[in-house]
Amino acid sequence: MSIEDAIMGGIVFKGKKDKPREEEKVKTKAKKATYIRGQHGSGAAKMKADIRKKRANRHKK
Repeated sequence: MSIEDAIMGGIVFKGKKDKPREEEKVKTKAKKATYIRGQHGSGAAKMKADIRKKRANRHKK
């Protein structure tokens, strides 16, 4: 493409091609539950998770 053609006709930019959609994966809350309760569901893990939650929400007032 010459410069004159670009000036007179313009330049066309093509968008990216869409990828074929894969099957929907099953979403579970298992990882989050393990994070909150700890591996054995102990009270200490629940307290620790509560502290983490409070710390994360401090700036949201």
